[in-house]
Formats: sequence, C-alpha cells, structure tokens
Amino acid sequence: MNLIERLRGTGVALVTPFKNNGDIDWEDLERIIEHVISGGVEFLVSLGTTGESVTLSDEEHRQILDFTIKINRGRVPLVAGVFGSNNTRALVEKVRSFNFEGIDALLSSNPSYSKPGQEGIFQHYMALAEESPRPIIIYNVPSRTASNMTAETTLRLANASEKFIGIKEASDDIYQVIKILKGRPKNFLMLSGDDFITLPLIAVGGDGVISVIANATPKPFSDMVRAALRQDIVTAQKLNFKFLELYKLLFLEGNPVGVKAAMELQGLCSRDVRLPLVPMSEQGVHLIMAELEKVIESSKS
Repeated sequence: MNLIERLRGTGVALVTPFKNNGDIDWEDLERIIEHVISGGVEFLVSLGTTGESVTLSDEEHRQILDFTIKINRGRVPLVAGVFGSNNTRALVEKVRSFNFEGIDALLSSNPSYSKPGQEGIFQHYMALAEESPRPIIIYNVPSRTASNMTAETTLRLANASEKFIGIKEASDDIYQVIKILKGRPKNFLMLSGDDFITLPLIAVGGDGVISVIANATPKPFSDMVRAALRQDIVTAQKLNFKFLELYKLLFLEGNPVGVKAAMELQGLCSRDVRLPLVPMSEQGVHLIMAELEKVIESSKS
C-alpha cells in the first residue's frame, strides 16, 4: 500500500501532554500514542496546532518528533506539522537542515499574519516544494492564518508539483471543497480540517480527516470515518450523531483545551496547557464529562 492509500481515513493531530510544572510528560505522550494507534487511526500528525507547537522550543520539537518516531516504530505513517511560517526564506532553510528520517510527510499551513494574496501563497508553497525531501500536505485554515487559499490556487499547486499530495481543508466552505474535488489530479487527498464537517466532506468525495477528537475517542471516531469511506452512510450517520455535542464542547474554550480535558477524564494525560492558553474550567469539564460518557458507552454497544 502506497503512502496516499495509507493516509486515507483518520489522522490524529496529537496533543502535547504537560506536567504541572509545564515540562513535557513523556510517559503520557507514550500512553497517548499507544491509545490512538490501538484505537485504529490510520496515521499520526505530530506538532500541529493541537500539539501547541507555537509554545514549544525548536529543541522540544525535535525531542517530540524523535520520541514519537521511537514509540510509533513505523506502525502508521507519521506527518510532521511544524512547517508553518510567514517567513518563506527561514522555512526553506529549516527544511534544508531538518532530519526527516522516520517522517513520511509534512504538513504546512498558509503564511499567517502577513495575509499574502493568492500568488504569494502559491510562490511560498512552491519554494517549500523545491526543498522538501518529503511529500507535502497543504493546510488551509483561514480562521488562524487570516487568508484563504482558493480552490484555484489549491489546484494550481496540486498540478504544479507531485510533492503536493493533499490538502487539510479547514475553510468550512463546502463549495470550495467540491471545486477542489472536481478538478483535483489523481492521488491528491482531500482531508477535513474540522471534525464536525468530516462526514459531509467524505460524502461529497473527500478522503478523511486530520482530527482533534480522535485523541480522546479514536475508535468510535475512526469507525465513523471508515464507514463513510466505504459508503455505509447509515452507520456513519448514527456514529456522527453521537459526537454532535462533543464536537462543539471540545472547542468551547479553545483547542486543545477541550480535548485535553476529555483526555484527563480518561486518565490519558492532564488538562495542563501552556500560556497563553489556560486549562478548561470546571464547568466546561462537567459538560464534556456528560457527553464523553455517552460516546464511550454507545461505542461499547
């Protein structure tokens, strides 16, 4: 099975667990990796937004990747998500000096804050593609970068270089998604960037998701994705309905604040995060607890 096929389904954007003093909790990280792999996810994404990568040092990035590679042992593909930058030159230099051993692909978001036009976004990604020794998944997340990559720019990139193997689409614009799906070249993946829109995206032809909720509930969520991919829509709908309230609650106080609270309730890690994020409020935890129990109980039946 080639890499494209292995990236169809559920990828999980791994959280970075912390101790009370703010240090990385390596024991919990190993527990989380084993939890999601045994739960049936198809691949791992390390050091994305959900991993709080912007609050981690370069040294910590390297340590987390090396540790994840060690624990994963090649069981599932590993995507490195620490390649977003609004400084194209610095990003290219980083890729040139980066050790990609054990990493199957990289995830790179549009330049943030600078708000480049479509030509600037295109040229930024092409500069990355020229240097990257690994395939690239584009990440379009306008809510964080303040710029949307249009369907036309996505398709232009997909056809300009074979390095681009897919997009994590988090614009929540189904029309844009369908335009990309209609015009995409063969073997260009369409992955949802938001859990709640995963089923609709697969229904119109998408290939899966890079998920937050799968940190906490990998089995029932990846079961839903696989049901949708095999076009068993009735089963996928039933599973998706069970997650409906949890989708919203996990983002009530920000990401990964909510999902870490759900994971603490299961003994996977603490809900500690690094500033400027703060841990989930007790009220939020109680709301998540009620919905999480419903999902876990229903997944047993």
